[in-house]
Amino acid sequence: MGGGKAKSDNDRCLIGVDLGTTNLKAGLFNSAGAQLALSEANFAIDRPLPGRAEQDPEEWWHALRKVFRDLIAQVPGARISAIGICSQVGSQVFVDANMKALTKVILWQDQRSANVIGPLNEKVQKIAGSFAPGYSVDTTSVVSRAEWARVEQPSLWKETKFILSPKDYLNLLLTGEAGTDALSSIGLVDDSGHYLEALSELVPNLIEILPPLLDFRDALGSVRDMGDTTIDSALKGAVVAVATMDAFGNLFGSGATSHGEAIEVAGTCEIVGVLSHENHPTKGVVTFPPVDGIRFHAGPTKSGGSALQWFSGIVGLPIAEVVERAEKAPPGSGGLIFLPYLEGERSPIWDDDVRGVFFGLSAEHGLEHLCRAVLEGIAFSARHLLEEIDKASGFRSPALRISGGGSRSDMCCQIRADISDRLIERIHVRHSGVLGAALMAAVASGLAGDLKSAAAGLVHVEWTFAPHEELRSCYDNLYSIYRQLYPLLMPANSELAAFKHKDWSQTVTHYAESAQAVKR
Repeated sequence: MGGGKAKSDNDRCLIGVDLGTTNLKAGLFNSAGAQLALSEANFAIDRPLPGRAEQDPEEWWHALRKVFRDLIAQVPGARISAIGICSQVGSQVFVDANMKALTKVILWQDQRSANVIGPLNEKVQKIAGSFAPGYSVDTTSVVSRAEWARVEQPSLWKETKFILSPKDYLNLLLTGEAGTDALSSIGLVDDSGHYLEALSELVPNLIEILPPLLDFRDALGSVRDMGDTTIDSALKGAVVAVATMDAFGNLFGSGATSHGEAIEVAGTCEIVGVLSHENHPTKGVVTFPPVDGIRFHAGPTKSGGSALQWFSGIVGLPIAEVVERAEKAPPGSGGLIFLPYLEGERSPIWDDDVRGVFFGLSAEHGLEHLCRAVLEGIAFSARHLLEEIDKASGFRSPALRISGGGSRSDMCCQIRADISDRLIERIHVRHSGVLGAALMAAVASGLAGDLKSAAAGLVHVEWTFAPHEELRSCYDNLYSIYRQLYPLLMPANSELAAFKHKDWSQTVTHYAESAQAVKR
């Protein structure tokens, strides 16, 4: 992305899109890398049954068209050369041969495939040598979602042409072309960039309904007529990048492209990752196929901003006020510890049954202590993940570049620095995934030669938060207790999960009828 006159720059604009769990964010950049406009659209999560989490894919499509119109309105006359979309993973859309979605989106929080996990992992153990060390299937995997459809929804399985990730679904609607990238296909692809043949031993014909694999820096196709004069005029002929998952979008958008660089994304969940030439397979850590000889060791937690949002709703306070009240509590929250496992946990423990806990609650604790404990609990979960990533990458990263909504709070950044005992470097853009997606679009369209050079001049650190040495002992002690709680509570969590999976409807109905009889 080079310089030039403003008019020529605005004739070769880029759009970067980050499709998250509850919103879609998009930015318009000129070819010199300047952000010209930003737009956002929100959507809700449907939870029709316990353990279910869905969205209507049409909401994504409407959101995408809305932000396109917003961006174009903010910069009249801008001509779009390329579009890049990064997105969440662990969510899938089943589509038929006519590109029609056959179901609602099955989100990464959805646990409908829990019943097939055990049999699938028994198969994995029998052919363990066909997969990476420590590989297992969980409820977010396309493998378990496919097996769920095959076993429990045979008519859906029969009609399915492709199972697509969120960004691949939007790319399909934009271009009419189906494709995905190896980086998004976690656990499904070997180092040479091909689907593992053993997948078909787990789920018959699975490889046939996975989209073709392409390089994430390639062009998938061009934007088709969208039936909207405003959009079509600005986007006509724009290249659509294959692109990849949000973790890599945030990685590149944070300017991290070299060995030793690390990131943290403080969003709905926490995403932590480190780039390394080394590879030491570590349980619970996702290690991606190498890109230009460098591996990305990373993982997403399941609760970050979502835990804060939940607590905000429970106490009836805006998130900003929760953070403000947390500032009034001492570091360590008076010995109160929060486990943020509200809907299970992903990296590094990958346990769908674990649940959240306030531990150490006593009469001396007030609302301020609970507020701070939530923020510290999120940071403890990120430290746990980071320590496992250190093992996988072969070294201890001294600093993390942070972005996302949580990075805008000085206090949240300082808590992360103090608990992790690392430098936390806040970058100048909040939405690093949006910028990273635009960088991938630049490469796909030929406006930039490679990601490293494209990112080098566009990302800078806004502020650095250093850990307070005087808090080291306090947080190390509390973190030690935090780490003990999960294994201690695991048996109880398993029993509770079994309790919740039982059908108690007859018992509840009988109780209600008895209560009514007593009243009469």
